[in-house]
Amino acid sequence: MVRSKEEIAQSMKGRDFLMLVDYTPDEIQYLIELAIELKEKQKAGQPHQPLKGKTVGLIFEKSSTRTRVSFEVGIYQLGGQGLFLSGNDLQIGRGETILDTAQTLSRYLDGIMIRTYEHRKVVELARGATIPVINGLTDLSHPCQALADFQTIYEKHGSFDGVKLAYIGDGNNMVHSLMMGAAKLGVDMSIATPEGYEPDEDIIAQTLAVAEETGAKIVVCRDPKEAIEGANFIYTDVWASMGQEAEQKEREIAFANYQIDDELVKLASPDFMFMHCLPAHRGEEVTESVIDGEHSIIFDQAENRLHAQKAIMAAIMS
Repeated sequence: MVRSKEEIAQSMKGRDFLMLVDYTPDEIQYLIELAIELKEKQKAGQPHQPLKGKTVGLIFEKSSTRTRVSFEVGIYQLGGQGLFLSGNDLQIGRGETILDTAQTLSRYLDGIMIRTYEHRKVVELARGATIPVINGLTDLSHPCQALADFQTIYEKHGSFDGVKLAYIGDGNNMVHSLMMGAAKLGVDMSIATPEGYEPDEDIIAQTLAVAEETGAKIVVCRDPKEAIEGANFIYTDVWASMGQEAEQKEREIAFANYQIDDELVKLASPDFMFMHCLPAHRGEEVTESVIDGEHSIIFDQAENRLHAQKAIMAAIMS
């Protein structure tokens, strides 16, 4: 059954935003189009304050540049206020249960965003809260970044028809969200990772099940050349994410053949676009010539974190 935009908007009020698997293709498309609409209004200087008088608590157990700034600016532009809550400052950092924290914050706030390590914390927080909870990042998933990325792809390509996305690198939280987003939106995606660094098996199974319904082709392989062949968009991430610093040397060896460089990108579409969620380690996962070259759209992605997250907050908190 095809739903109207009004029906989709109504269905999203009050919901959590934890993983893209929880949202239907038309709901993800709605969020992307809403993000673009809010972006146009912001660029034109048009007031857009659907969350006037509302407050979102921003819990950070992992440090951040893009997540913190984009959420704080975003809620302000929507007419509300963001309250920065360091994990070290909250009682949760001294042993208070997540459920008690969730119920307490629900009495004060209109929404919660949390950026943390263990995904179970986000799930428990959402279970205990009576207000919407947004996953700002966990070790399993990064849905806010992925939504901004697909907004960027949609803006650059004009649609999702005929898009091939290639991801080269670690099978981490970023690739988990990109895989599911691609499957939901009918985007073909190839992922190349070294042995032992593949995406989570359950995430792969979920993604393939969704892809069967939408017609997306999702491939996980070892060979970066195979994955990148004919790609319109090329994506990578750091080899060692936050919390994996002790594995840096080991990972540099494992990922030595997975660097995005000028030779590898020759196999992609001639007009390919390079993507990275940032922060980047130039000279490791990608060469300076690629990330700072004419095909790079990394700062368009970074900007769209603001607009995509505004769409999420406006949709579920209004």
